[in-house]
Amino acid sequence: MPQESLVEIRNLNFSYDSRPILSGINMTIPRGKVVAVMGSSGCGKTTTLRLIGGQLKPTSGEVRVGGQVVHQLDASKLYALRRRMGMLFQFGALFTDMSVYDNIAFQMREHTDLPETMIRDLVLMKLHAVGLRGAHNLMPSELSGGMARRVALARAIALDPMLIMYDEPFAGLDPISLSIVGELIRKLNDALGASSIVVTHDVHESLKIVDYVYFVSEGKIVAEGTAEEMKNSTAPYVHQFVWGEADGPVPFHYPSRTTYGEELLEREVKRG
Repeated sequence: MPQESLVEIRNLNFSYDSRPILSGINMTIPRGKVVAVMGSSGCGKTTTLRLIGGQLKPTSGEVRVGGQVVHQLDASKLYALRRRMGMLFQFGALFTDMSVYDNIAFQMREHTDLPETMIRDLVLMKLHAVGLRGAHNLMPSELSGGMARRVALARAIALDPMLIMYDEPFAGLDPISLSIVGELIRKLNDALGASSIVVTHDVHESLKIVDYVYFVSEGKIVAEGTAEEMKNSTAPYVHQFVWGEADGPVPFHYPSRTTYGEELLEREVKRG
């Protein structure tokens, strides 16, 4: 029986003015699954998240979330849809002048009419889920990088979203924090019955937790499959990316009009 899709991206194209960013993207994010979008910097991964969240509108094609075409929604319907999404930004992006507690409570106060006693119970529940209930009175400046990322994760799930998006959730973390955050992404997704999209460069940690992977290069999907299929792939780009090789389709050297030897020879001729 085919799995129900929460997010469907069909023939998606996006350009900034005349500069193409995404070309012919097709993705499906099933309900209850964790899907990774991988690729080198500047390939369009974060732009894809912005199109899903309605911050950007496609040049052509469409993005459907929960059966709704995102770019066709008016402001009130778009905001209603966004309330069912959670977002973990790069490096957490906590409100620096709010305590850990108030960072989590912010969305509940903004988008619900819940009494403060119930908000307190929910905030402590979310913090307990990421192992930081005891840190609720701390300020963001008092947190380690790994703790801040876990608080940001608790904030992302504050309203029990149907879709959680992660923009480089592992960036800058030590190996222990990285492993903890990876496990939390998987466990919280399963506990909430949500779908998760993880945009990341961290191949090995991601492949431990995801159900499916899309590889993007120069704005196009160049490979897709399960984590195991990606590990065993012989496709040159995927193999280079997964195993971190310097030589491959992504060159080590920035393109130059001449070889290094030719440039040295030109200089000697000029000096002579």
